[in-house]
Amino acid sequence: MPTRRTVTRLIALSPLAACAPTRDAQTEATRDTTYAPTGRLLQVRGRTVHAQLEGAGPPVILLHGASGNLRDFTFSLSGRLAPRYRVVAFDRPGLGFSDPLHGRGESPAEQAAQLEAAARQLGIGRAVVVGHSYGAAVAMAWALNHPGRVASVVTLAGATMPWDGELKSFYTVASSGLGSTIIAAFASRERAERALRSVFAPQSPPPGYMEHVGIELALRPGPLRTSARQVNTLRPHLVNMSARYVGLRVPVEVVHGTADRTVGIDIHSRPLARRLPNARLTALRGIGHMPHHAAERATVAAIDRAAARGGLR
Repeated sequence: MPTRRTVTRLIALSPLAACAPTRDAQTEATRDTTYAPTGRLLQVRGRTVHAQLEGAGPPVILLHGASGNLRDFTFSLSGRLAPRYRVVAFDRPGLGFSDPLHGRGESPAEQAAQLEAAARQLGIGRAVVVGHSYGAAVAMAWALNHPGRVASVVTLAGATMPWDGELKSFYTVASSGLGSTIIAAFASRERAERALRSVFAPQSPPPGYMEHVGIELALRPGPLRTSARQVNTLRPHLVNMSARYVGLRVPVEVVHGTADRTVGIDIHSRPLARRLPNARLTALRGIGHMPHHAAERATVAAIDRAAARGGLR
């Protein structure tokens, strides 16, 4: 069993320890009206999918990153888009208030298929699919496997290409039931806030963000375990996906900060843009891992271009 010092170091290794409850935490979480579901709870293939809808116009689908939830987008970006778009923010499977599909770490393709079914249930047609960080891998899988349903893709600091080397040991430890429980037991609000600040660096979280995203929900073993399993199994899926990118005809706007130390632009977005036939890369000088907060205007502009390139505007 890890010592307290070891656990503390493991927590520090995680850029996003956890920001949302999974199914095993939903009952407790829904008792807290501050962090209750904000959208609709859909029943899709026997599983709950949490979706929040705003606005009217061409559809834009928002997919959050690892350990996150749709509140990351509803803090600001969805409101900026809602006057001109029908915005659908999803909790990805196993995170937020969406049920997991299984306990082995849902692949980007499995997540995309579940959310595509949810989008159909909502009456969503061809859409701009926007993915942040891990969510970009789901957005790319959506475009690869359901190209007729995707008008265009926007990746924001996306984890979209296979990387060299091994992941940090945190993900292996947190993938186990015991490991996630131990890590969560030693977590604290202060440590979670510090982790979020490291993700935003060199920028800072905007005022009110930590309260909005639900920092208390971060201190639970369920989301730690679910997200760690998804991240821990991601690389082989990206190997297979990246081999198919050259045949993708869907327009893709690739947005990434040059100061991102969580998902490196030179490892992911620059190689992705070179491989995709219809990609446009926007490198944001000095911006870290959260461009939809730190460079919101540039993010909205990329979504506008994606909608136009996809024939939605």
